[in-house]
Amino acid sequence: MNVALGGTFDPVHDGHRALFDRAFELGDVTIGLTSDDLAPRTRHKDRPIRPYDVRREELADELVAFADEYEREYTIRKLTEPTGIATEPQFDVLIVSPETKTGGKRINEIRRESGHSLLELVVVPHVRAEDGEIISSTRIVRGEIDEHGNLTPGREGWVHELDLE
Repeated sequence: MNVALGGTFDPVHDGHRALFDRAFELGDVTIGLTSDDLAPRTRHKDRPIRPYDVRREELADELVAFADEYEREYTIRKLTEPTGIATEPQFDVLIVSPETKTGGKRINEIRRESGHSLLELVVVPHVRAEDGEIISSTRIVRGEIDEHGNLTPGREGWVHELDLE
């Protein structure tokens, strides 16, 4: 199967790794990585995003282990449009997270209008940090958690303090 997956991946974390794992389990993977122009338009947070080349190198380093484990091929392509590569006819599956499932449905609408077969949308559940909240790049950049969802030292009690108010 030809599997598509897209994102900004800045920084890569265990939630992303769950997406990668499922993608490589299913087939050869093409990952669309948002361009420097597209990344700020697709993010809903006001925070800096590292340059494409830096994110691409880090992503490639992550993907090698998955490709080796599953004996699959992968390609990283630059995304310049929000619907990305998934509207292209060669793909069978699109890996999405719960919040990007709606975008996957929109991609299938575009594919239908273009006469392409619909993608199977595979929703990978969120990965939770040790505080029970979703692991996200934004939380990592803010210093709340590390890439594995561990609370950053010195911040262990911040959620409980907020709950007491």
